[in-house]
Amino acid sequence: MSKARLRFFENSVNQRHITDADRYLYRQDPPRYKLVVIGTGTMGQEHMRVAALLGRASVLGIYDAHTHSMDAAEQAYRLISSEPLRRYDSLESACNDPEADVLMICTPNHTHLDVLKTVLASGKPIFLEKPMATTLADAAALMEAAQSHSAFVQIGLQYRYKAQYREAFHEVQARHSLGRVHTISMSEYRPPFLDKVGQWNKFNRNTGGTLVEKCCHYFDLINLMADSTAVRVYASGGQAVNFLDFKKAGESADIDDHAFVCIDYANGVRASFTLNMFCPDFTEEMIVVGEQGRLITSERFDFHAQVPTQTSINVELGENGASRRTELSYPKLIEQSGHHGATYYEHIALMDQLDGKAADCATVEQGLWSMIVASAAQASMASGLAINIEHFLQEQHLQHFMTGNSK
Repeated sequence: MSKARLRFFENSVNQRHITDADRYLYRQDPPRYKLVVIGTGTMGQEHMRVAALLGRASVLGIYDAHTHSMDAAEQAYRLISSEPLRRYDSLESACNDPEADVLMICTPNHTHLDVLKTVLASGKPIFLEKPMATTLADAAALMEAAQSHSAFVQIGLQYRYKAQYREAFHEVQARHSLGRVHTISMSEYRPPFLDKVGQWNKFNRNTGGTLVEKCCHYFDLINLMADSTAVRVYASGGQAVNFLDFKKAGESADIDDHAFVCIDYANGVRASFTLNMFCPDFTEEMIVVGEQGRLITSERFDFHAQVPTQTSINVELGENGASRRTELSYPKLIEQSGHHGATYYEHIALMDQLDGKAADCATVEQGLWSMIVASAAQASMASGLAINIEHFLQEQHLQHFMTGNSK
């Protein structure tokens, strides 16, 4: 296990007199790996920031089809690192830099498959942001291509690294605090989608739909907690408030802003997910109920008040044992680096994989199953019918994926 960093002290103004020769607690080992970030929008810049904070890898270079995005990313990176930063003039040159150890794909959803085809030819380890693709056909093609790749492919489902969910999985699956799980309920209440380059995230054809674009994170969490394969999905939702008057090049936004989803699993677990994207702040909750008790995780971020995120977990056991409430947090610097610290621990898993260690990373198969549930929910919303997953996959000639599961 690596030495814990005393970041508050090592970065303190009154400790600047400590020279490199006297650094022990403050000493940072030089980065072992070099990253190339492909796509330097919001997520690409977050990965650059987190890589610099963790210090196990440096950012070797960046590529984006939009020069302005690279300019902004480089300007932001200069505030946290003085290391030289290469700017590639093509995707091919970014992928084929012999000094690169891992390639991080952070481009818009609808570009993932085409970008990945070029990236796979490099033979290098790959980090691919969620969702894998916008359609199940593309996701399946991506998975099949990744299976023959000589190095690993990690999917960017970083919500599994949030503090409350790490604790929840430990309580349910390691300590077995609730006994056998029967129901799982998740919800997210948040403001609308933010602006993106070209406003690509306002259109289903670019995103796969809201439940694919945004909610694959939650379906990944529910799949992991259910520890089984989804067999039936029903969803109701639509576009009620957001972007009703928005147009780009004459095309009206069609992105959904609310939904209710019900999921049945092969082992009998039943789950639900609620989404609302016209709220004034961010609130996220998971409730898991088993034979012996209930677990509740809560995350609230009031960005208008500019107060730190409040995160907690409740384990309620009644007569079956001691109930407790725990406030959770990662160190402040880590939480501020992105997604309340989850991206930082996702990078640790990525670095561990590069070191050849066992790591809890989102696999391509898990990424696919998060998309299967999300895509079935989108289909259910469109048709008004419950979706049988086996039949759904058969219709798309993907029935062979039913032999896998979400674990």
